[in-house]
Amino acid sequence: MNYNTAAFTAAYGTSEQLPPSEHPEVAFAGRSNVGKSSLLNKLFNRKALAKVSSVPGKTSTINFFSVENVDFVDLPGYGFAKVAKSEKARWSELIEGYFNQERRFALVVSLIDIRHPATDLDIGMVEFLSEAGLPFVIALTKADKLSNMQRGKQVAALRKQLRLPKGQTVIPCSAEKGIGIDELRKFIEEACR
Repeated sequence: MNYNTAAFTAAYGTSEQLPPSEHPEVAFAGRSNVGKSSLLNKLFNRKALAKVSSVPGKTSTINFFSVENVDFVDLPGYGFAKVAKSEKARWSELIEGYFNQERRFALVVSLIDIRHPATDLDIGMVEFLSEAGLPFVIALTKADKLSNMQRGKQVAALRKQLRLPKGQTVIPCSAEKGIGIDELRKFIEEACR
């Protein structure tokens, strides 16, 4: 897959606006400020294809990017952002509405900040993906902020906290330093075959 061909294709503010799914989809889900847009930009070898902001909660729409015949779906962040309750409710509808549709889910990348314990929302997302039988991988972001030893300890702690089965793939990643990016790309490509 040539990630350099990545292009922004569309943004949708409600789940009803979403067009039917035509290609395999790789969705990115995580709380606000987990680094979704930065990770997408790193995957795509771009600086600013996905909008990055120092203010959590900038992604307020479902954004689609295409790479060859695969759609990459950037979902709004959940939790943290300081926005009106009505806006949070709209984001929640967007995320749930997306997952409740008949779509060609190839993979969901569930992003969790490696530096902290998983939040209730992170746990809820992982439980939902497991129960729904959706194929997913966990990307532990901001891995460059920890030493190799700390990283290993956090992976083990998060695996235990999230009650992950042995075979569940967990990839420590860093958009800053490129840690785990090649492994994540390979995993995405296999899921889209």
